[in-house]
Amino acid sequence: MAARDTLTREIELRLGGGMIDVELDPDHYNLAITKSLEKYRQRSSQSTEESFVLMEFKIDVSEYTLADEVIEVKDIYRRVTGSYSSSGNDIEPFEAAYLNTYLLHSGRAGGLATFEAYSEHREHLGKMFGSEILFDYRPQSKKLRLHRRIKADTDVVLHVYNYRPEENLIIDTYSGPWLKDYSLCQAKLMLSEARSKFGAIAGPQGGTTLNGDALRQDAIAEIDKLEQDLTLHNEGSDPLGFVIG
Repeated sequence: MAARDTLTREIELRLGGGMIDVELDPDHYNLAITKSLEKYRQRSSQSTEESFVLMEFKIDVSEYTLADEVIEVKDIYRRVTGSYSSSGNDIEPFEAAYLNTYLLHSGRAGGLATFEAYSEHREHLGKMFGSEILFDYRPQSKKLRLHRRIKADTDVVLHVYNYRPEENLIIDTYSGPWLKDYSLCQAKLMLSEARSKFGAIAGPQGGTTLNGDALRQDAIAEIDKLEQDLTLHNEGSDPLGFVIG
């Protein structure tokens, strides 16, 4: 069962489902969970992760649309460097370090200097033969625009920051409990709006009084507490996640 379906069932049970009739449809539960994810991703550094994405650039194509989960593109690496490929004039820096520092120059001076020279040589070749690709990324439209002409199909690796999948957030030890409680509060708010339309329902035993107002007050108080937990990083996020500079 998907994590969202499991959470939907949990919210229904916590609202008394199975014992009483809860007047919420599946769309209401999905909306409650979606609003919780949006709030968490807006306020918590725990909702993002750093990853690498394999991609192929096509000839004379300078604009690409990335997945909705991508927040920022940090860098672009061509796959013709290092151990990805043996073509070209590049070297594998870790192999060079092992060969020159530990074998050829073991016990002698100059091993680290040789590795430093190779590293500078590698960087210089990259500047000469276009290993760096200038680009800009627009997170609103998810458009990646290259500022150079691609003359041949090229495999690259994008170094990106992206949102963590919702399945991972829901089952996470830290974010999961917060999302479950916040989703429950959103479901309570929607339920309270429906029940507040009628103060009571007439019946043969004198009628039933609905708890719309009490449910709304309880949900608002709990939402304030949960959002305060985000501010204080009580849900496990990094307190330095939003510090720039």
